[in-house]
Amino acid sequence: MSWMQEFAADLLNDFNNCELPLTRALLMCDQSYFIALRDAVQDLASGLTGEKRITEIHTITAASYEKMRNSSSSTELAIWRRMYTDSSIVKALIEVAISASAQAISTLDYAIIVAGATGEGRLDLIHRLVKKIQFAFWPGPCQAVAPSGSISTLSSVHILSTAKHAIPEISTPPSLLSFQSENSRHPFILRNYADKWPAMTNHPWRSSRYLRAVAGPGRVVPVEVGNNYLADDWKQVIMKWDDFLSSLELEDQPLPCRSDEVLYLAQHDLFMQFPTLRGDIVIPDYAFASLSYTDHSCYRPPGNDDHILLNAWLGPKATVSPAHTDPYHNLYVQLVGRKTVWLAPPSVSQHMSRHRNTDQVMEENAAKTMTSNTSDADVLSDGSCKSSFPTFWSQVVPTAMSATLKPGDLLFFPAGWWHAMRSEDTSFSMSIWF
Repeated sequence: MSWMQEFAADLLNDFNNCELPLTRALLMCDQSYFIALRDAVQDLASGLTGEKRITEIHTITAASYEKMRNSSSSTELAIWRRMYTDSSIVKALIEVAISASAQAISTLDYAIIVAGATGEGRLDLIHRLVKKIQFAFWPGPCQAVAPSGSISTLSSVHILSTAKHAIPEISTPPSLLSFQSENSRHPFILRNYADKWPAMTNHPWRSSRYLRAVAGPGRVVPVEVGNNYLADDWKQVIMKWDDFLSSLELEDQPLPCRSDEVLYLAQHDLFMQFPTLRGDIVIPDYAFASLSYTDHSCYRPPGNDDHILLNAWLGPKATVSPAHTDPYHNLYVQLVGRKTVWLAPPSVSQHMSRHRNTDQVMEENAAKTMTSNTSDADVLSDGSCKSSFPTFWSQVVPTAMSATLKPGDLLFFPAGWWHAMRSEDTSFSMSIWF
Protein backbone atom coordinates (compact mmCIF):
# COMPACT_ATOMS: atom_id res chain seq x y z
CA MET A 1 0.00 0.00 0.00
CA SER A 2 1.41 3.43 -0.97
CA TRP A 3 1.60 6.32 1.51
CA MET A 4 -1.22 8.04 -0.38
CA GLN A 5 -3.41 4.97 0.07
CA GLU A 6 -2.52 4.91 3.78
CA PHE A 7 -3.65 8.52 4.22
CA ALA A 8 -6.85 7.77 2.30
CA ALA A 9 -7.49 4.63 4.36
CA ASP A 10 -7.17 6.60 7.60
CA LEU A 11 -9.68 9.15 6.31
CA LEU A 12 -12.02 6.39 5.19
CA ASN A 13 -11.95 4.88 8.68
CA ASP A 14 -12.99 8.26 10.07
CA PHE A 15 -15.80 8.68 7.53
CA ASN A 16 -17.13 5.19 8.27
CA ASN A 17 -17.22 5.79 12.02
CA CYS A 18 -20.44 7.70 12.54
CA GLU A 19 -19.74 7.91 16.29
CA LEU A 20 -16.88 10.36 15.72
CA PRO A 21 -17.88 14.01 16.37
CA LEU A 22 -16.02 15.01 13.21
CA THR A 23 -18.02 12.59 11.08
CA ARG A 24 -21.30 13.72 12.63
CA ALA A 25 -20.34 17.32 11.91
CA LEU A 26 -19.68 16.51 8.23
CA LEU A 27 -23.05 14.79 7.97
CA MET A 28 -24.70 17.93 9.38
CA CYS A 29 -23.27 20.01 6.52
CA ASP A 30 -24.81 18.19 3.61
CA GLN A 31 -25.25 14.42 3.33
CA SER A 32 -24.59 14.44 -0.41
CA TYR A 33 -21.29 16.24 0.17
CA PHE A 34 -20.32 13.69 2.81
CA ILE A 35 -21.13 10.77 0.50
CA ALA A 36 -19.13 12.35 -2.34
CA LEU A 37 -16.10 12.78 -0.07
CA ARG A 38 -16.38 9.23 1.25
CA ASP A 39 -16.65 7.79 -2.27
CA ALA A 40 -13.60 9.76 -3.40
CA VAL A 41 -11.59 8.54 -0.42
CA GLN A 42 -12.73 4.97 -1.14
CA ASP A 43 -11.34 5.30 -4.66
CA LEU A 44 -8.02 6.64 -3.38
CA ALA A 45 -7.71 3.93 -0.72
CA SER A 46 -8.31 1.34 -3.47
CA GLY A 47 -5.43 2.71 -5.54
CA LEU A 48 -7.48 4.75 -8.01
CA THR A 49 -6.53 8.37 -8.75
CA GLY A 50 -9.96 9.80 -8.08
CA GLU A 51 -9.48 12.09 -11.09
CA LYS A 52 -13.07 11.67 -12.21
CA ARG A 53 -14.20 13.17 -8.89
CA ILE A 54 -11.90 16.21 -8.79
CA THR A 55 -14.50 18.62 -10.18
CA GLU A 56 -17.12 17.46 -7.70
CA ILE A 57 -14.73 17.80 -4.73
CA HIS A 58 -13.66 21.26 -5.92
CA THR A 59 -17.34 22.25 -6.00
CA ILE A 60 -17.77 21.07 -2.40
CA THR A 61 -14.74 23.08 -1.29
CA ALA A 62 -16.03 26.23 -3.00
CA ALA A 63 -19.53 25.75 -1.57
CA SER A 64 -18.10 25.23 1.93
CA TYR A 65 -16.19 28.50 1.62
CA GLU A 66 -19.37 30.38 0.74
CA LYS A 67 -21.23 28.73 3.63
CA MET A 68 -18.40 29.80 5.96
CA ARG A 69 -18.67 33.40 4.77
CA ASN A 70 -22.42 33.46 5.29
CA SER A 71 -22.69 31.46 8.53
CA SER A 72 -25.11 32.93 11.02
CA SER A 73 -23.65 31.30 14.14
CA SER A 74 -20.32 30.09 15.50
CA THR A 75 -21.63 26.51 15.47
CA GLU A 76 -22.57 26.71 11.80
CA LEU A 77 -19.22 28.31 10.99
CA ALA A 78 -17.32 25.52 12.76
CA ILE A 79 -19.26 22.84 10.88
CA TRP A 80 -18.52 24.33 7.46
CA ARG A 81 -14.88 24.89 8.37
CA ARG A 82 -14.69 21.16 8.99
CA MET A 83 -16.22 20.41 5.62
CA TYR A 84 -13.82 22.83 3.93
CA THR A 85 -10.85 21.23 5.71
CA ASP A 86 -11.77 17.65 4.84
CA SER A 87 -12.74 18.42 1.25
CA SER A 88 -9.39 20.22 0.86
CA ILE A 89 -7.52 17.17 2.18
CA VAL A 90 -9.38 14.88 -0.22
CA LYS A 91 -8.80 17.30 -3.10
CA ALA A 92 -5.08 17.43 -2.28
CA LEU A 93 -4.79 13.63 -2.29
CA ILE A 94 -6.41 13.51 -5.71
CA GLU A 95 -4.06 16.23 -6.95
CA VAL A 96 -1.06 14.21 -5.74
CA ALA A 97 -2.43 11.14 -7.49
CA ILE A 98 -2.67 13.03 -10.80
CA SER A 99 0.83 14.54 -10.35
CA ALA A 100 -0.29 18.06 -9.42
CA SER A 101 1.88 18.09 -6.30
CA ALA A 102 2.47 21.86 -6.12
CA GLN A 103 -1.27 22.48 -6.35
CA ALA A 104 -1.84 19.87 -3.63
CA ILE A 105 0.41 21.74 -1.17
CA SER A 106 -1.35 25.00 -2.00
CA THR A 107 -4.71 23.31 -1.39
CA LEU A 108 -3.56 22.13 2.04
CA ASP A 109 -2.23 25.60 2.92
CA TYR A 110 -5.63 27.04 2.04
CA ALA A 111 -7.20 24.62 4.53
CA ILE A 112 -4.98 26.13 7.24
CA ILE A 113 -5.29 29.76 6.14
CA VAL A 114 -9.00 29.83 5.33
CA ALA A 115 -10.48 27.28 7.73
CA GLY A 116 -7.85 26.85 10.44
CA ALA A 117 -7.56 23.13 9.58
CA THR A 118 -10.63 22.59 11.77
CA GLY A 119 -11.26 19.09 13.09
CA GLU A 120 -9.57 16.92 15.65
CA GLY A 121 -6.14 15.84 14.39
CA ARG A 122 -6.58 17.53 11.01
CA LEU A 123 -3.81 20.11 11.41
CA ASP A 124 -1.31 17.39 12.29
CA LEU A 125 -2.53 15.30 9.36
CA ILE A 126 -2.03 18.24 7.00
CA HIS A 127 1.50 18.87 8.28
CA ARG A 128 2.39 15.19 7.79
CA LEU A 129 0.86 15.16 4.32
CA VAL A 130 2.72 18.31 3.26
CA LYS A 131 6.04 16.78 4.36
CA LYS A 132 5.29 13.55 2.50
CA ILE A 133 4.50 15.42 -0.71
CA GLN A 134 7.59 17.63 -0.41
CA PHE A 135 9.85 14.64 0.23
CA ALA A 136 8.36 12.64 -2.64
CA PHE A 137 8.45 15.36 -5.28
CA TRP A 138 11.26 17.69 -4.16
CA PRO A 139 14.04 15.45 -2.81
CA GLY A 140 16.97 17.11 -1.09
CA PRO A 141 15.38 20.31 0.33
CA CYS A 142 17.72 23.17 1.14
CA GLN A 143 19.42 23.07 4.53
CA ALA A 144 19.06 25.87 7.04
CA VAL A 145 22.39 27.56 7.67
CA ALA A 146 22.91 30.38 10.15
CA PRO A 147 24.27 33.59 8.59
CA SER A 148 27.49 34.91 10.02
CA GLY A 149 26.27 38.33 11.07
CA SER A 150 23.09 40.38 11.35
CA ILE A 151 21.18 42.99 9.43
CA SER A 152 22.54 46.44 10.09
CA THR A 153 20.20 48.63 12.13
CA LEU A 154 22.55 51.44 13.03
CA SER A 155 20.83 54.42 11.42
CA SER A 156 18.88 56.75 13.69
CA VAL A 157 15.10 57.04 13.84
CA HIS A 158 13.27 60.34 13.89
CA ILE A 159 11.55 60.95 17.24
CA LEU A 160 7.80 61.23 16.74
CA SER A 161 6.34 64.68 17.23
CA THR A 162 2.96 63.06 18.02
CA ALA A 163 4.17 61.67 21.35
CA LYS A 164 5.56 63.72 24.23
CA HIS A 165 6.90 60.73 26.16
CA ALA A 166 9.15 57.74 25.66
CA ILE A 167 7.76 54.29 26.41
CA PRO A 168 9.19 53.33 29.82
CA GLU A 169 12.00 50.77 29.87
CA ILE A 170 12.57 48.21 32.61
CA SER A 171 16.17 47.14 33.03
CA THR A 172 15.44 43.74 34.60
CA PRO A 173 12.48 41.49 33.70
CA PRO A 174 9.94 41.76 36.52
CA SER A 175 8.81 38.68 38.42
CA LEU A 176 5.48 37.18 37.45
CA LEU A 177 4.00 38.47 40.71
CA SER A 178 5.28 42.00 40.06
CA PHE A 179 3.96 41.87 36.51
CA GLN A 180 0.53 40.76 37.69
CA SER A 181 0.22 43.32 40.46
CA GLU A 182 1.92 46.40 38.99
CA ASN A 183 3.81 46.30 35.67
CA SER A 184 0.89 45.02 33.60
CA ARG A 185 -1.08 48.20 34.18
CA HIS A 186 1.07 50.28 31.80
CA PRO A 187 3.26 49.73 28.72
CA PHE A 188 6.93 48.94 29.12
CA ILE A 189 9.92 47.72 27.09
CA LEU A 190 12.44 45.02 28.01
CA ARG A 191 15.47 45.62 25.82
CA ASN A 192 17.32 42.53 24.50
CA TYR A 193 14.77 40.22 26.14
CA ALA A 194 14.76 37.69 23.24
CA ASP A 195 18.46 37.88 22.33
CA LYS A 196 19.04 34.20 23.11
CA TRP A 197 15.93 32.83 21.43
CA PRO A 198 16.72 30.42 18.55
CA ALA A 199 14.99 32.88 16.18
CA MET A 200 17.83 35.29 16.97
CA THR A 201 20.72 32.80 17.09
CA ASN A 202 21.03 29.37 15.43
CA HIS A 203 17.64 29.48 13.67
CA PRO A 204 17.82 33.06 12.41
CA TRP A 205 14.66 34.59 11.07
CA ARG A 206 16.82 37.21 9.36
CA SER A 207 17.94 34.49 6.90
CA SER A 208 15.89 33.93 3.75
CA ARG A 209 17.50 30.52 3.40
CA TYR A 210 16.31 29.46 6.84
CA LEU A 211 12.80 30.80 6.28
CA ARG A 212 12.58 28.86 3.03
CA ALA A 213 13.94 25.69 4.64
CA VAL A 214 11.42 25.60 7.51
CA ALA A 215 8.54 25.86 5.05
CA GLY A 216 9.81 23.66 2.25
CA PRO A 217 8.76 24.06 -1.38
CA GLY A 218 5.32 24.89 -2.69
CA ARG A 219 3.91 26.80 0.30
CA VAL A 220 1.56 29.80 0.03
CA VAL A 221 0.71 32.53 2.56
CA PRO A 222 -1.81 35.41 2.93
CA VAL A 223 -0.26 38.79 2.15
CA GLU A 224 -1.62 42.33 2.34
CA VAL A 225 -1.01 44.54 -0.71
CA GLY A 226 -1.03 48.28 -0.16
CA ASN A 227 0.32 50.89 2.23
CA ASN A 228 -2.14 49.97 4.98
CA TYR A 229 -5.60 48.44 5.33
CA LEU A 230 -7.33 51.84 5.15
CA ALA A 231 -5.83 52.67 1.74
CA ASP A 232 -8.19 52.64 -1.25
CA ASP A 233 -5.94 50.24 -3.16
CA TRP A 234 -5.49 47.82 -0.27
CA LYS A 235 -6.28 44.15 -0.82
CA GLN A 236 -5.34 40.68 0.38
CA VAL A 237 -3.90 37.93 -1.79
CA ILE A 238 -2.54 34.45 -1.22
CA MET A 239 0.84 34.07 -2.86
CA LYS A 240 3.83 31.76 -2.89
CA TRP A 241 5.94 32.00 0.25
CA ASP A 242 9.08 31.90 -1.89
CA ASP A 243 7.89 34.82 -4.03
CA PHE A 244 7.00 36.86 -0.95
CA LEU A 245 10.41 36.24 0.63
CA SER A 246 12.06 37.24 -2.65
CA SER A 247 10.51 40.71 -2.29
CA LEU A 248 12.37 41.37 0.98
CA GLU A 249 15.88 42.48 1.83
CA LEU A 250 17.27 39.89 4.23
CA GLU A 251 20.76 39.24 5.51
CA ASP A 252 21.63 36.62 2.90
CA GLN A 253 19.53 38.23 0.19
CA PRO A 254 20.32 41.66 -1.27
CA LEU A 255 17.75 44.39 -1.70
CA PRO A 256 15.44 43.27 -4.53
CA CYS A 257 14.23 45.50 -7.29
CA ARG A 258 11.67 47.86 -5.82
CA SER A 259 8.06 47.24 -6.78
CA ASP A 260 5.19 49.68 -6.73
CA GLU A 261 3.33 47.19 -4.55
CA VAL A 262 3.94 47.00 -0.81
CA LEU A 263 3.65 43.40 0.38
CA TYR A 264 3.09 42.71 4.08
CA LEU A 265 2.41 39.44 5.87
CA ALA A 266 0.42 40.88 8.75
CA GLN A 267 -1.48 39.36 11.67
CA HIS A 268 -1.12 35.79 10.43
CA ASP A 269 -0.58 32.68 12.58
CA LEU A 270 2.49 31.57 10.65
CA PHE A 271 3.31 29.20 13.51
CA MET A 272 0.23 27.12 12.76
CA GLN A 273 1.30 26.85 9.15
CA PHE A 274 5.05 26.32 9.74
CA PRO A 275 5.24 24.66 13.18
CA THR A 276 9.06 24.54 13.15
CA LEU A 277 9.00 28.29 13.79
CA ARG A 278 7.14 27.65 17.04
CA GLY A 279 10.29 26.00 18.40
CA ASP A 280 12.31 29.15 17.66
CA ILE A 281 10.48 31.30 20.22
CA VAL A 282 9.79 31.18 23.95
CA ILE A 283 6.37 32.28 25.19
CA PRO A 284 7.05 34.57 28.20
CA ASP A 285 5.50 33.49 31.49
CA TYR A 286 3.73 36.87 31.52
CA ALA A 287 1.35 35.54 28.87
CA PHE A 288 -0.04 33.11 31.47
CA ALA A 289 -0.49 35.75 34.17
CA SER A 290 -3.82 36.10 35.91
CA LEU A 291 -4.70 39.77 35.56
CA SER A 292 -7.59 40.37 37.92
CA TYR A 293 -8.00 44.00 36.95
CA THR A 294 -8.78 45.54 33.58
CA ASP A 295 -8.99 49.11 32.38
CA HIS A 296 -10.70 47.86 29.24
CA SER A 297 -14.35 47.09 29.94
CA CYS A 298 -14.74 44.79 26.93
CA TYR A 299 -11.71 42.65 27.77
CA ARG A 300 -12.07 38.91 27.35
CA PRO A 301 -9.12 36.54 26.93
CA PRO A 302 -8.81 34.68 23.61
CA GLY A 303 -11.32 31.87 23.42
CA ASN A 304 -8.96 29.04 22.44
CA ASP A 305 -7.72 26.36 24.84
CA ASP A 306 -4.59 28.14 26.10
CA HIS A 307 -6.08 31.66 25.84
CA ILE A 308 -3.13 32.83 23.72
CA LEU A 309 -3.05 33.98 20.08
CA LEU A 310 0.23 34.18 18.15
CA ASN A 311 0.60 36.31 15.03
CA ALA A 312 3.53 37.06 12.74
CA TRP A 313 4.29 40.39 11.05
CA LEU A 314 6.84 40.34 8.21
CA GLY A 315 7.40 43.04 5.63
CA PRO A 316 9.74 45.60 4.09
CA LYS A 317 10.81 49.00 5.34
CA ALA A 318 7.96 51.56 5.65
CA THR A 319 5.10 49.11 6.19
CA VAL A 320 2.56 50.76 8.51
CA SER A 321 -0.20 49.68 10.87
CA PRO A 322 -2.50 52.70 11.46
CA ALA A 323 -3.44 53.71 14.99
CA HIS A 324 -5.99 51.24 16.35
CA THR A 325 -6.93 49.27 19.45
CA ASP A 326 -7.06 45.53 20.08
CA PRO A 327 -9.15 43.69 22.67
CA TYR A 328 -6.24 41.71 24.15
CA HIS A 329 -3.11 42.34 26.20
CA ASN A 330 -0.07 42.24 23.92
CA LEU A 331 3.50 40.99 24.33
CA TYR A 332 5.13 42.23 21.13
CA VAL A 333 8.59 40.91 20.26
CA GLN A 334 10.85 42.40 17.59
CA LEU A 335 13.07 39.75 16.01
CA VAL A 336 14.41 41.23 12.75
CA GLY A 337 14.97 44.91 11.92
CA ARG A 338 13.56 47.90 13.78
CA LYS A 339 10.02 49.11 14.29
CA THR A 340 8.81 52.47 15.57
CA VAL A 341 5.85 52.20 17.94
CA TRP A 342 3.33 54.87 19.01
CA LEU A 343 1.04 54.32 22.02
CA ALA A 344 -1.76 56.23 23.74
CA PRO A 345 -4.08 55.21 26.62
CA PRO A 346 -7.76 54.24 26.22
CA SER A 347 -8.76 57.45 28.02
CA VAL A 348 -8.06 59.51 24.87
CA SER A 349 -10.36 57.47 22.61
CA GLN A 350 -12.89 60.27 22.09
CA HIS A 351 -10.13 62.42 20.54
CA MET A 352 -8.74 59.78 18.17
CA SER A 353 -10.99 60.54 15.18
CA ARG A 354 -12.49 57.13 14.48
CA HIS A 355 -12.22 56.19 10.83
CA ARG A 356 -15.61 56.55 9.16
CA ASN A 357 -15.31 53.28 7.18
CA THR A 358 -13.80 51.14 9.92
CA ASP A 359 -16.84 48.87 10.24
CA GLN A 360 -17.00 48.30 6.50
CA VAL A 361 -13.27 47.59 6.30
CA MET A 362 -13.48 45.08 9.12
CA GLU A 363 -16.43 43.28 7.55
CA GLU A 364 -14.46 42.86 4.34
CA ASN A 365 -11.29 41.67 6.07
CA ALA A 366 -11.80 38.69 8.36
CA ALA A 367 -8.19 38.88 9.54
CA LYS A 368 -8.94 42.25 11.14
CA THR A 369 -12.22 41.51 12.85
CA MET A 370 -10.64 41.77 16.30
CA THR A 371 -9.53 45.34 15.65
CA SER A 372 -12.07 47.30 17.67
CA ASN A 373 -11.22 50.79 16.46
CA THR A 374 -9.05 52.59 13.91
CA SER A 375 -8.13 56.27 13.65
CA ASP A 376 -7.84 58.60 10.67
CA ALA A 377 -5.05 60.53 12.41
CA ASP A 378 -1.64 59.78 10.95
CA VAL A 379 0.13 59.44 14.29
CA LEU A 380 3.39 58.44 12.58
CA SER A 381 3.62 61.69 10.60
CA ASP A 382 5.81 64.72 11.29
CA GLY A 383 2.89 66.80 12.49
CA SER A 384 1.87 68.36 9.18
CA CYS A 385 -1.81 67.51 9.77
CA LYS A 386 -2.30 69.51 12.98
CA SER A 387 -5.10 71.59 11.49
CA SER A 388 -7.09 68.46 10.57
CA PHE A 389 -7.16 66.98 14.07
CA PRO A 390 -6.89 69.84 16.58
CA THR A 391 -8.24 67.92 19.59
CA PHE A 392 -5.85 65.07 18.83
CA TRP A 393 -2.92 67.46 19.15
CA SER A 394 -4.23 69.13 22.27
CA GLN A 395 -5.58 66.07 24.11
CA VAL A 396 -3.77 62.98 22.82
CA VAL A 397 -0.21 64.04 22.04
CA PRO A 398 0.54 65.17 25.63
CA THR A 399 -0.25 61.66 26.92
CA ALA A 400 1.14 59.60 24.01
CA MET A 401 4.47 57.79 24.02
CA SER A 402 6.76 56.25 21.43
CA ALA A 403 9.94 54.22 21.00
CA THR A 404 11.87 52.27 18.40
CA LEU A 405 12.20 48.54 18.99
CA LYS A 406 15.40 46.77 17.98
CA PRO A 407 15.92 43.03 17.37
CA GLY A 408 15.43 41.18 20.64
CA ASP A 409 13.27 43.83 22.33
CA LEU A 410 9.96 43.00 23.98
CA LEU A 411 7.14 45.53 24.32
CA PHE A 412 4.12 45.02 26.55
CA PHE A 413 0.95 47.10 26.40
CA PRO A 414 -2.48 46.39 27.90
CA ALA A 415 -5.73 45.72 26.07
CA GLY A 416 -7.48 48.80 24.71
CA TRP A 417 -4.37 50.93 24.24
CA TRP A 418 -4.08 52.78 20.95
CA HIS A 419 -1.02 51.74 18.98
CA ALA A 420 0.54 52.29 15.56
CA MET A 421 3.65 50.69 14.02
CA ARG A 422 6.09 51.56 11.26
CA SER A 423 8.93 49.33 10.03
CA GLU A 424 12.26 51.13 9.73
CA ASP A 425 13.93 48.15 8.01
CA THR A 426 12.83 44.77 6.77
CA SER A 427 10.99 43.74 9.91
CA PHE A 428 9.91 40.44 11.42
CA SER A 429 7.85 40.76 14.62
CA MET A 430 5.49 38.56 16.57
CA SER A 431 2.57 39.45 18.80
CA ILE A 432 1.40 37.33 21.71
CA TRP A 433 -2.19 38.22 22.57
CA PHE A 434 -3.51 37.01 25.92
